[in-house]
Amino acid sequence: MRINFVVEDMFVFKYIGCSTVARTLYNSLKKQNGIDLTWKRYRYQADLFHYHTFGPVALLNQRLASGKKILTAHSTPRVNIGNLALTRAINKRYPDIYRKFDHIITISEACEKEVMEMVPDVPVTRIPNGIDREYFSPSTEKREMFREMWHITPEEKVVLTVAQISPRKGIYDFLNLALRNPDTRFIWVGGFPYGLMSKDYLKLKMMMQRKPENVLFTGFVRDISEAYCAADVFIMPTYAETFGLAVLEAQSCGLPVIARDIPEFREIYQDSIRYFTTPDKAHEELSNRQGLQTCALRAREYSSRYDIRRICRDHLHLYNELVTS
Repeated sequence: MRINFVVEDMFVFKYIGCSTVARTLYNSLKKQNGIDLTWKRYRYQADLFHYHTFGPVALLNQRLASGKKILTAHSTPRVNIGNLALTRAINKRYPDIYRKFDHIITISEACEKEVMEMVPDVPVTRIPNGIDREYFSPSTEKREMFREMWHITPEEKVVLTVAQISPRKGIYDFLNLALRNPDTRFIWVGGFPYGLMSKDYLKLKMMMQRKPENVLFTGFVRDISEAYCAADVFIMPTYAETFGLAVLEAQSCGLPVIARDIPEFREIYQDSIRYFTTPDKAHEELSNRQGLQTCALRAREYSSRYDIRRICRDHLHLYNELVTS
């Protein structure tokens, strides 16, 4: 069985969530017998093409490719709100684009509901994102390396967020929390992969220049696992997600997670993380030592249900089903 992955991971796009998920799945599938797996944007002959992005290169490939074509719905119109400029014009294109594929993989209940409402005639299968728990694991060495690199003392408490910088991801609440907790180091890992197309781009660039002294914006980092290992608490103030992979990565590294109370997180993470609805509640959770300690103790164990080896088996089952049908 010949499978080709198509991912537009050029330049900074290699750091966005869909590229990370695709690479993790690809590396796990490469270890399987019985499949010829490639990652080539300009390959047009295979039994099945698995798309993880749908920009111009992917859509050209989709038009010329000869095999079955499936798309993982990492992005939906709902998560573009507060993330991209010109959201309305971009979101209008989604139904036409999604109809071009033979099958769509959804990654959560909320994602699946949205896709089925957009394109009810396209078959879907729900397979959640997976994680390499060997790579994302606690490490004292990585903790020390990251802190030394960014001049963070061993005694400092670090609150981490990993995400694109955008209103949808909760950047304004993040900065508000930092102002209210001046003795805690707040670190945001991530940048503007969409450049000027990012929502509030110029406004946010100015705010970053005037950031509180306890806030650090690292941009994209070489080894993201080091950032997780260096932190004490992970906070995800996003307003909408299709899955929320960064939460899973943080859990796998043993971090307690505080996240906005949205349906996607309730579905996927249940009671394994702490929730907030307002900045005041988030501030309270940061001070809840007992709650965070309990959360940390069960974090890594909970992440095991999304181990990439399990997710890999689900994908292989679907590939076989589609190729032989």
